[in-house]
Amino acid sequence: MHKWKKFSVTMSAIAAFTAMSFNISGTSFSATTDYKFDFGGGGVQSGYIGTSASTAYSKSLGYGFNTPANMKNVTASGTGAASDAVQFLTYGTKSTNTFNVDLSNGLYEVKVTLGNTSRASVAAEGVFQIINMTGNNAVDKFQIPITDGQLNLLITEGKAGTAFTLSALEIKKLSDNPATNRTIYIGGDSTVCNYYPLDTSVQAGWGQMLPKYVSTDHFQIRNMASGGQIARGFRDDGQFEAIMKYLKPGDYFIIQLGINDTNAKNNTTEAQFKEIMRDMVVKAKATGATVVLSTPQGRATDFNVSNVHTAVGRWYRASTMALAKEENVQLLDLNVLSSTYFTSIGPDATLALYMSGDTLHPNRAGATQLARIVYESLKLPIGSPTPTNTSTKAPTNTPLLTKAPSNTPTSTAKTLVEDINGDRVVNMADVIMLARNFNAQVTDSTRSCDLNSDGVINMSDVIKVALKFNTSM
Repeated sequence: MHKWKKFSVTMSAIAAFTAMSFNISGTSFSATTDYKFDFGGGGVQSGYIGTSASTAYSKSLGYGFNTPANMKNVTASGTGAASDAVQFLTYGTKSTNTFNVDLSNGLYEVKVTLGNTSRASVAAEGVFQIINMTGNNAVDKFQIPITDGQLNLLITEGKAGTAFTLSALEIKKLSDNPATNRTIYIGGDSTVCNYYPLDTSVQAGWGQMLPKYVSTDHFQIRNMASGGQIARGFRDDGQFEAIMKYLKPGDYFIIQLGINDTNAKNNTTEAQFKEIMRDMVVKAKATGATVVLSTPQGRATDFNVSNVHTAVGRWYRASTMALAKEENVQLLDLNVLSSTYFTSIGPDATLALYMSGDTLHPNRAGATQLARIVYESLKLPIGSPTPTNTSTKAPTNTPLLTKAPSNTPTSTAKTLVEDINGDRVVNMADVIMLARNFNAQVTDSTRSCDLNSDGVINMSDVIKVALKFNTSM
């Protein structure tokens, strides 16, 4: 190629990249795939897009509230982006009072920071995404597929009568493919659910601690359990609906209920409990996912005179076991498995795994042990090392893998580093990948765009692609 022609192609590629990338002057954006929003009427944290309650969605802006009249600026007790927030005055999973963000279709990770609130849930695309985040400035994240070009999110119940607030939102694109990663969905009650802060809470549910054993590189875990839940409530009040929206072949759905169903105030007979559970099992099986019925663990004090822990008569266990057999789904008899473990460590050590003065709810160490038992029973194909620094560790004979085996031979063929997408030609597709990640922090998923390995995706990387433009292998 003549020098002048190559120069022309180079400049054309740079011009095309520039046209895609730089209409982001603060009020609108198009090419980037990562966004950070700081909500409220106060100052704006560096690197975030300031968004007040009065910011109305428009196509030219690309984000904003659908009904600003139903939003309110409020203060919050955190720092930086968490020092103020917006409050959703109307709410509900089907509410149109949403914060909307235009996004290209694909799979996204959404990180949510609440403002000051007692207990609130996150809904998006018409269903729950996170259940019952508790405490001021609670933080959590979830994966969500976008297939209609827009994220529609709001903060909702939660606990009735409290403020549902949002301080910050971070959105990161994971893939152009909107299909969710393999997922373990969990249904349950207060012995299973998440407590906040997730990494330091004294009380915990075993669903919260399961990521210590299951590699989130291969499974995402969506814990939809909530305190006080019964089978009817889980099925009818939105949690099961949220799971069914995304449940697919290759996923797991583990459901453990029964503790609260046995309470007379909830008016659920054992026969009713079994049929409600059956309804969910049948519908979940029809998606091709693996359904697992789990029996709840007993109380810390369920030791007999021989110091054997046994709770086989509790929590409608017999009906759960019968249902698993009738519907031919996997049974996880956590009731008996945990009792075996509790017997091995004795009454005092067992009591130390529960909340002080509470023989029903596990503390963080107890939930970790229950999560270990769940993991070993499931025999998932991929795991991570058994966590250290737990107050009571049990031996395990189950090998926990840290890396998936690969059947793909390592290629020794010559490659072009500028061929970012690996199609053996440097073309506009590679320029587009750079545009999408321009100025983004380099991660494992975007490292191929950092051509000169300086830790940032910038114009020097664009120039390297431009100089090899239309080169093929």
